[in-house]
Amino acid sequence: MELTASLRKFVMSLSSARRRREEGAFIAEGTKCVCDTIDAFSLRYLFATNDWIDKHSALNDRYADRLIPVSKKDFERISSLSTPSEVLAVYDLPDYQFTASVADDELVVALDGVQDPGNVGTIIRAADWFGVRHIILSEDCADAYSPKTVMATMGAISRVKIMRGNLAEILNDCYAPIYGTFLDGESIYETVLSPTGIIVMGNEGNGISENISGIVNNRILIPSYPPDSVTSESLNVGMATSIVLSEFRRRLITDLNG
Repeated sequence: MELTASLRKFVMSLSSARRRREEGAFIAEGTKCVCDTIDAFSLRYLFATNDWIDKHSALNDRYADRLIPVSKKDFERISSLSTPSEVLAVYDLPDYQFTASVADDELVVALDGVQDPGNVGTIIRAADWFGVRHIILSEDCADAYSPKTVMATMGAISRVKIMRGNLAEILNDCYAPIYGTFLDGESIYETVLSPTGIIVMGNEGNGISENISGIVNNRILIPSYPPDSVTSESLNVGMATSIVLSEFRRRLITDLNG
């Protein structure tokens, strides 16, 4: 196979969320990102420079029918990075479906209007670290399969199933506990936490939206320290998600250890 003008145009178009949805495809770029994801998704194309191909012969042999050698100059044209790497994979978009019963058996993260692709990627990475295997995105969230988000997950996107849809409808169908972070919530260190359920994290500037806050039945707070001291106005949503997940898992480990 070779890089044609139409194929180059196709790859470059995948920087657009609309085109990713229309084509049912997304890209992963960089050696670590590609090596971490190549066995998790259906591969369409593998673009690589000759130098990279020479260094990864075993991987290239497995996917020889989808491998397309690319010059460094052409790679600069198709790359979404300011400093292009030497390998880029095009995968089929996965089609995961969420069922409410999942939250009865495990912990699920739901993102309500998180806008920054880097934050979404960080949250996917944190979820992977803490053993969360399902994330729900509201329809106004940043796309989890944008090149920036995929890169930010550091391969975690290959182990976390990500669904996108009407968050209010999805949550209304759930009987599991639904947690959300609020400034008027109860301290996460003092409230009862379930080992299963859904944790909702809100928009970077506005927090959890009004229509979702009415569905949340457990309002929690990450308290600053010391109490009532002057601190930053808020935590980054990626950082806050990591703190919340850490406390949920700490409780679970403590309970399991008696």
